[in-house]
Amino acid sequence: MRIGELSERTGVSRRSLRYYEEQGLLVSTRSPSGQRLYAEDQVQRVRLIQSFFAAGLSSRTIVEMLPCMTTRPTMRAAQDSMAVMRRERERLSATLDTVLAALAALDRLIDENSAYQARLTGESSARQRASTTTISETALTGHS
Repeated sequence: MRIGELSERTGVSRRSLRYYEEQGLLVSTRSPSGQRLYAEDQVQRVRLIQSFFAAGLSSRTIVEMLPCMTTRPTMRAAQDSMAVMRRERERLSATLDTVLAALAALDRLIDENSAYQARLTGESSARQRASTTTISETALTGHS
Protein backbone atom coordinates (compact mmCIF):
# COMPACT_ATOMS: atom_id res chain seq x y z
CA MET A 1 0.00 0.00 0.00
CA ARG A 2 1.11 3.56 -0.59
CA ILE A 3 1.71 6.14 2.12
CA GLY A 4 -1.68 7.80 1.59
CA GLU A 5 -3.54 4.57 2.25
CA LEU A 6 -1.43 3.81 5.32
CA SER A 7 -2.16 7.32 6.55
CA GLU A 8 -5.91 6.87 6.03
CA ARG A 9 -6.03 3.46 7.67
CA THR A 10 -4.07 4.52 10.75
CA GLY A 11 -5.09 8.14 11.14
CA VAL A 12 -1.42 9.14 11.16
CA SER A 13 -0.25 11.94 8.89
CA ARG A 14 2.01 11.24 5.94
CA ARG A 15 4.60 13.51 7.51
CA SER A 16 4.59 11.43 10.71
CA LEU A 17 4.89 8.22 8.71
CA ARG A 18 7.93 9.61 6.90
CA TYR A 19 9.38 10.60 10.29
CA TYR A 20 8.79 7.06 11.60
CA GLU A 21 10.66 5.71 8.62
CA GLU A 22 13.56 8.15 9.13
CA GLN A 23 13.78 7.02 12.76
CA GLY A 24 13.84 3.36 11.76
CA LEU A 25 10.42 2.63 13.24
CA LEU A 26 8.76 1.79 9.95
CA VAL A 27 9.97 0.00 6.84
CA SER A 28 8.93 0.58 3.27
CA THR A 29 10.08 -0.46 -0.14
CA ARG A 30 10.05 1.75 -3.23
CA SER A 31 8.01 1.36 -6.36
CA PRO A 32 9.76 1.74 -9.72
CA SER A 33 8.56 5.36 -9.70
CA GLY A 34 10.07 5.93 -6.23
CA GLN A 35 6.86 5.90 -4.19
CA ARG A 36 6.92 4.37 -0.73
CA LEU A 37 5.15 1.03 -0.47
CA TYR A 38 4.19 -0.54 2.87
CA ALA A 39 3.30 -4.11 3.70
CA GLU A 40 -0.04 -4.89 5.34
CA ASP A 41 1.62 -5.61 8.73
CA GLN A 42 2.80 -2.00 8.89
CA VAL A 43 -0.76 -0.90 9.77
CA GLN A 44 -0.57 -2.76 13.08
CA ARG A 45 2.97 -1.57 13.60
CA VAL A 46 1.94 2.09 13.20
CA ARG A 47 -0.88 1.57 15.71
CA LEU A 48 1.57 0.03 18.17
CA ILE A 49 4.02 2.89 17.66
CA GLN A 50 1.20 5.37 18.27
CA SER A 51 0.24 3.67 21.52
CA PHE A 52 3.86 3.75 22.67
CA PHE A 53 4.12 7.46 21.83
CA ALA A 54 0.86 8.12 23.68
CA ALA A 55 2.33 6.35 26.72
CA GLY A 56 5.34 8.67 26.63
CA LEU A 57 7.97 6.46 25.02
CA SER A 58 10.47 8.18 22.78
CA SER A 59 11.21 7.08 19.22
CA ARG A 60 14.68 6.04 20.40
CA THR A 61 13.21 3.76 23.06
CA ILE A 62 10.77 2.26 20.58
CA VAL A 63 13.63 1.55 18.18
CA GLU A 64 15.40 -0.30 21.01
CA MET A 65 12.32 -2.51 21.39
CA LEU A 66 11.89 -3.15 17.66
CA PRO A 67 13.78 -6.43 17.50
CA CYS A 68 10.99 -8.01 19.55
CA MET A 69 8.43 -6.52 17.23
CA THR A 70 9.88 -8.49 14.33
CA THR A 71 9.44 -12.17 13.70
CA ARG A 72 12.87 -13.61 14.58
CA PRO A 73 15.32 -11.42 16.50
CA THR A 74 18.69 -12.80 17.50
CA MET A 75 19.06 -13.94 21.11
CA ARG A 76 21.16 -10.87 21.93
CA ALA A 77 18.66 -8.51 20.31
CA ALA A 78 15.81 -10.23 22.16
CA GLN A 79 17.65 -9.88 25.49
CA ASP A 80 18.46 -6.21 24.89
CA SER A 81 14.88 -5.50 23.87
CA MET A 82 13.59 -7.31 26.92
CA ALA A 83 15.67 -5.10 29.21
CA VAL A 84 14.24 -1.98 27.56
CA MET A 85 10.70 -3.33 27.71
CA ARG A 86 11.00 -4.17 31.41
CA ARG A 87 12.43 -0.74 32.17
CA GLU A 88 9.61 0.98 30.30
CA ARG A 89 7.01 -1.25 31.95
CA GLU A 90 8.30 -0.26 35.39
CA ARG A 91 8.23 3.42 34.39
CA LEU A 92 4.69 3.16 33.03
CA SER A 93 3.56 1.25 36.10
CA ALA A 94 4.91 4.00 38.38
CA THR A 95 3.21 6.61 36.21
CA LEU A 96 -0.02 4.65 36.33
CA ASP A 97 0.15 4.48 40.14
CA THR A 98 0.56 8.26 40.24
CA VAL A 99 -2.32 8.80 37.83
CA LEU A 100 -4.58 6.44 39.80
CA ALA A 101 -3.77 8.30 43.04
CA ALA A 102 -4.58 11.61 41.36
CA LEU A 103 -7.81 10.13 39.98
CA ALA A 104 -8.85 8.95 43.46
CA ALA A 105 -8.11 12.40 44.91
CA LEU A 106 -10.11 14.02 42.12
CA ASP A 107 -13.04 11.65 42.77
CA ARG A 108 -13.01 12.67 46.46
CA LEU A 109 -13.05 16.35 45.51
CA ILE A 110 -15.91 15.78 43.09
CA ASP A 111 -17.89 13.97 45.81
CA GLU A 112 -17.20 16.75 48.32
CA ASN A 113 -18.15 19.44 45.82
CA SER A 114 -21.35 17.59 44.88
CA ALA A 115 -22.31 17.25 48.55
CA TYR A 116 -21.58 20.95 49.11
CA GLN A 117 -23.73 21.95 46.15
CA ALA A 118 -26.53 19.68 47.37
CA ARG A 119 -26.40 21.34 50.79
CA LEU A 120 -26.52 24.79 49.20
CA THR A 121 -29.39 23.75 46.96
CA GLY A 122 -31.20 22.32 49.99
CA GLU A 123 -30.67 25.54 51.97
CA SER A 124 -31.80 27.61 49.00
CA SER A 125 -34.89 25.44 48.54
CA ALA A 126 -35.74 25.76 52.23
CA ARG A 127 -35.41 29.55 51.99
CA GLN A 128 -37.54 29.59 48.86
CA ARG A 129 -40.20 27.46 50.54
CA ALA A 130 -40.19 29.75 53.59
CA SER A 131 -40.36 32.82 51.37
CA THR A 132 -43.19 31.34 49.31
CA THR A 133 -45.11 30.44 52.47
CA THR A 134 -44.70 33.97 53.81
CA ILE A 135 -45.85 35.48 50.51
CA SER A 136 -48.83 33.11 50.37
CA GLU A 137 -49.84 33.88 53.95
CA THR A 138 -49.57 37.62 53.27
CA ALA A 139 -51.69 37.29 50.14
CA LEU A 140 -54.35 35.33 52.03
CA THR A 141 -54.50 37.51 55.13
CA GLY A 142 -53.71 40.80 53.49
CA HIS A 143 -51.07 41.49 56.16
CA SER A 144 -47.40 42.09 55.53
